[in-house]
Amino acid sequence: MKIESMTPAHLDGVILLEQECFAHPWSRDSLESELNNPNSVFLAAVENGRVIGYAGMSVIIDEGYIFNVAVTEPGRKKGVGSALIRELVTYGKKHGLCFITLEVRQSNSAAISLYSSFGFIKAGERKDYYSEPKENALLMTYYF
Repeated sequence: MKIESMTPAHLDGVILLEQECFAHPWSRDSLESELNNPNSVFLAAVENGRVIGYAGMSVIIDEGYIFNVAVTEPGRKKGVGSALIRELVTYGKKHGLCFITLEVRQSNSAAISLYSSFGFIKAGERKDYYSEPKENALLMTYYF
């Protein structure tokens, strides 16, 4: 597996991944727009020419806001998510960010465990943040 900067060539795979992982997947137009946004950082995890994971983050001055982290079902528990988060944290260190933050479903214990293993801590909660099903989000933050 290789982590690459996401390009338009990855979009078909990322769209399939969005549909697999999220109740409200991002559209192609939204993803293309973010790829062209100089304040966004998008990474693709690629294996045998196929996208098996991706992560996206917006950078505002010295703050990082992770949009999505997604990994195909067969790619889970194989280090793909860890590799993506590691790259985002490395990016944050290299670019002098103060913190990186994200929202995660409170029931998503695997993701919470992953983020915690990198030093993200619970910084708050957003009531009814998610729909389908309705659920609170934990706000988790990594401070540099």
